[in-house]
Amino acid sequence: MDSVAELTAALSAEELRKIDAYWRACNYLSAGMIYLRANPLLREPLKAAHIKNRLLGHWGSDPGQSLIWVHLNRLIRKYDLDVIYISGPGHGAPATLANCYLEGHYSEIYPDKSCDEAGLLKFFKQFSFPGGIGSHCTPETPGSIHEGGELGYSLSHAYGAAFDNPDLIVAVAVGDGEAETGPLATSWHSNKFLNPIRDGAVLPVLHLNGYKIANPTILARIPHKELEALFVGYGYKPYFVEGDDPAEMHQKMAATLEECILEIRSLQEHARTTGDCTRPRWPMIVLRSPKGWTGPKVVDGHKVEGSWRAHQVPLSDPGTNPRSLGLLEDWLRSYKPEELFDSGGKLAAELRELAPAGSRRISANPHANGGLLRKDLELPDFRDFAVKVAAPGGSYAPPTDVLAHFLAEVMRRNMSTFRVFGPDETSSNRLTAIYAASKKTWLGEYMAEDADGGELDVAGRVMEMLSEHTLEGWFEGYVLTGRHGFLSTYEAFVHVIDSMFNQHAKWLEKAKKEVAWRAAIPSVNLLITSLVWRQDHNGFTHQDPGFLDVVTNKSPDVVRIYLPPDANCLLSVADHCLRSHDYVNVIVADKQEHLQYLNMADAVKHCTKGIGIWDWASSDDCEDPDVVMACAGDIATMESLAAVAILKEKFPELKIRFVNVVDLFRLMPESEHPHGLSDRDFDSLFTSDKPVIFNFHSYPSLIHKLSYRRQNHENIHVRGYKEKGNINTPLELAILNQIDRYNLAIDVIDRVAGLRSIGAHVKEWLKGQIIESVEYAHAEGIDKEEIRNWKWPA
Repeated sequence: MDSVAELTAALSAEELRKIDAYWRACNYLSAGMIYLRANPLLREPLKAAHIKNRLLGHWGSDPGQSLIWVHLNRLIRKYDLDVIYISGPGHGAPATLANCYLEGHYSEIYPDKSCDEAGLLKFFKQFSFPGGIGSHCTPETPGSIHEGGELGYSLSHAYGAAFDNPDLIVAVAVGDGEAETGPLATSWHSNKFLNPIRDGAVLPVLHLNGYKIANPTILARIPHKELEALFVGYGYKPYFVEGDDPAEMHQKMAATLEECILEIRSLQEHARTTGDCTRPRWPMIVLRSPKGWTGPKVVDGHKVEGSWRAHQVPLSDPGTNPRSLGLLEDWLRSYKPEELFDSGGKLAAELRELAPAGSRRISANPHANGGLLRKDLELPDFRDFAVKVAAPGGSYAPPTDVLAHFLAEVMRRNMSTFRVFGPDETSSNRLTAIYAASKKTWLGEYMAEDADGGELDVAGRVMEMLSEHTLEGWFEGYVLTGRHGFLSTYEAFVHVIDSMFNQHAKWLEKAKKEVAWRAAIPSVNLLITSLVWRQDHNGFTHQDPGFLDVVTNKSPDVVRIYLPPDANCLLSVADHCLRSHDYVNVIVADKQEHLQYLNMADAVKHCTKGIGIWDWASSDDCEDPDVVMACAGDIATMESLAAVAILKEKFPELKIRFVNVVDLFRLMPESEHPHGLSDRDFDSLFTSDKPVIFNFHSYPSLIHKLSYRRQNHENIHVRGYKEKGNINTPLELAILNQIDRYNLAIDVIDRVAGLRSIGAHVKEWLKGQIIESVEYAHAEGIDKEEIRNWKWPA
């Protein structure tokens, strides 16, 4: 495909004329929204008064992105394709917005941005303007599921959208700057997980325009053969579209894109008619075009088109510099807007015909507003998986193993709309029972030993890859297009996706609160396990519960943190999360065996309240307590109960109120409460003036942050992780951070006025227990039997 002569048949002269005109209209709109606040169609000479006072936005990738979109439109119409488009360089939103507007869908959603001169002016003015829209593909942008403000996630989002969408083609423009990020580099491997029978297709287009903000890009500066070998090595069949002459590039793009689409269809047809799931070598395109293509070539003696200076705003001062104003006018008029728009300011009729119709328009595709396609999960009754609890704190069970049997049944009932994700840790996190419903997706090579416990299957629905970035990207793309999922990962390393979580939560908040036309999507459900308090064998590097701090920076309207104390509470919480929409739900639950406290009926009530008194562990008998023992988290709960047991034995008259927290956000005043529960209902749990000892799973400051406006906050004293520990036994690790039963009991003695003098001997005994426990751990390498198998006294 190197010869222009070979490509002349791709488009007729008339098709070329119209496509080029449509592309020029896209480029005109992209430049216009960066610069113009008046005179949107240049019906009069351009003046300084027509220019925005602040020039914000990114021009460099727009012409190349519009080239992709315009040629996708041709093939959507020709082959009746179902296509969505993901802009990896999402800060190049002008291209996406321009195409949305020209397709007419933008005006349908935002009627004041009508398809005429007045609407076009409003469309231009709102861009990167106070009270308007941002310069990325924000949730307000029709047809987008990917903001692109942070680079690196476009390809994983694309594959997530394609899973279980057999007729969908996801075209994704990967910026060559974005291609340098770790998350993007890893996500090229997603092609090893795409099943050609049940899944759709992803067509990556590496937009190689050569420059980032102020530097050349790596992939633009390596030899052609090396670049080709890279993508062959990744398992793709790369096609190259390279050049700067618009007519020639239209022909190349038309021919290449059509060949890729036909190849995708051929690969899918073969797999679907023969049942052969052998991993195809899917096509991808390398589009090499100049940065800022068709814009100013030279400004003040500096090269602009084809250099980093075209990345954002090529002409920075047209409002104050007459020479720049002239250059801008020449640039804008080079697109010949008078040929593109009619007298009323509407795109010319012959050009409007180039866009697909109805929901086939990329901007109107329902997959890009996934809530429109969402079907709620068919869920089994989680109560059927309950752990029998004859008496509180009298038996042990592994919570995540119990959860796995529930999730397996969820999988069986939703075999095209539910997936489980995890970074090579599904078994490690005791979720092995899920494999009974579906194995791990694997389209790579198979070895004989894989049959012995490998749990691999080309039709598997458990997505495992040792890249939290890719997994979270898949998961987000999956839910953004209306499907459901569940992701588990080690607590210490969920930090890998801190920023991804942040971006998705921001998207949800904007979409949920400000973009009424976006339908609610399924929640992202994250199970955080292999917890800090049971990472005594892996040491200090694996001990970090700080992801919860990151989550609490977001609005409770879109995030929740649950710390179920036992397996039945975990089942109740998981059922609630899988039914929810427009949230990121973070569930913190350990995989090791833990004490079980509540039967299922009590667990449901407790989780529904989110925070409550455990009467069976309390001794205040509905009176004003001497102390409140509060806790959140499984180990924190057990150690708090053990401390209460000690205090009850040593001080029978002590009145203790035991409070357990499941929903961490219920500590916040004015947070949402089910069944009409008010802030005052929760304030009463903490009394008005007595000490509250709060034993917490994570960093102590987080409880103070959430509860600082609660009643009696000045008397809340929090214990939690203090960055202490390495290779320890579980109790020793708890002791080092002072969340253990002995330190908690000492804390109560010190803070309850009536115990300070009479409790001196008990304090000495408790200190002795601490010393003895640590010495035993160092001598035997394990905690004492009575610690390892401690139960609540009958």
